[in-house]
Amino acid sequence: MAVKDILLLGNPMLYQKSEEVLYDELLSIKSDIDNLHDTLFDFKHRNGFGRAIAAPQIGVMKRIIYMYIDKPVVFINPIMDQFSLEKFEVWDDCMSFPNLLVKVERYKNCRIRYKDINWNDCEM
Repeated sequence: MAVKDILLLGNPMLYQKSEEVLYDELLSIKSDIDNLHDTLFDFKHRNGFGRAIAAPQIGVMKRIIYMYIDKPVVFINPIMDQFSLEKFEVWDDCMSFPNLLVKVERYKNCRIRYKDINWNDCEM
């Protein structure tokens, strides 16, 4: 579809709460998902990194995440829960601030529940 501009750190849209995707919107978000794919791969080609991108990063205020590690995974309305007690620190990057690494604390394990592009309940 299209490579979109990635909103950068400080953009007020990145601080807004995203809206839940409704079942009736599945067809209309298909182009957003294609744009997330194209934007992620363009960024990865230019910068050498990039694993996932959220819809708000391209100005779409919907709860959608596109991840591509070994294969594409689309998370619609994701909810993270079942966090482990054990945590670790890692230097992480973000497409919204591509020239900056930040040290963040992450849970060693958690669960993400979401709808896939066929509106099936999934978890990882």
